[in-house]
Amino acid sequence: MSDGALRVLSYNVHRWGDDRTALARVVRACAPDVMLVQEAPTWFGTRTKRRAMAASFGMRYVAASARNAILVADGIELDEPLHWRIWRPFVRRRLNFVATQLPGGAVGGQVLIGTMRVAVVGCHLGLHILGRQHELEQVLKGCRAFGTPYLLAGDLNEEPDGPVWKRLAEEGLTDLGADAGPTFSSTNPHKRIDGAHLSPTLQGRILPTPASSEDLAAASDHLPQLIELRRGTRPADQ
Repeated sequence: MSDGALRVLSYNVHRWGDDRTALARVVRACAPDVMLVQEAPTWFGTRTKRRAMAASFGMRYVAASARNAILVADGIELDEPLHWRIWRPFVRRRLNFVATQLPGGAVGGQVLIGTMRVAVVGCHLGLHILGRQHELEQVLKGCRAFGTPYLLAGDLNEEPDGPVWKRLAEEGLTDLGADAGPTFSSTNPHKRIDGAHLSPTLQGRILPTPASSEDLAAASDHLPQLIELRRGTRPADQ
């Protein structure tokens, strides 16, 4: 952290199952203070895998829920971490297609930007359109529980004309990525399904990702979102 700014990286890392060396280069190039991970590695040896992944980035694994995790850089403390499971239908049906869904969750904690306490929350919403809306209400309830301004970022599995994005706007949150371009897929970016949303009293912006297109394509199926948060409030007319 420098000059009263906090760098937060929100990234679906595709279960840490693609090119791990390329992924480490991407994360290290972004130099985040806090990383909100979606699709963190799981199953056998979950904590060991997540600690190893964090170490490859030069970071520490501090909290998680379901496949969401928070990592922090040296010198960054995450206070009062909250991690909660969110209800999600086990079976997803669409036309004649039936599939199971993995459990959902969200994770967050508080950090200081100068003397300002801010919550950072990561989530990964499901594939069922009605289920996503129900999940989001649970995530927003958790965000409010911190009692501070907050950043909510993650894989929303929906494009900006969908009901989840409309609900985020109704909540009074600012969409930081409106002009940032698509986030999926990394090899053929054509959809913006990852979001970064801020409370009205926070300043923030999406920064360009300082990594090569080759590394981004090899590291994961999603593109990362590098977010800069600053203390202070936005002017009333913004």
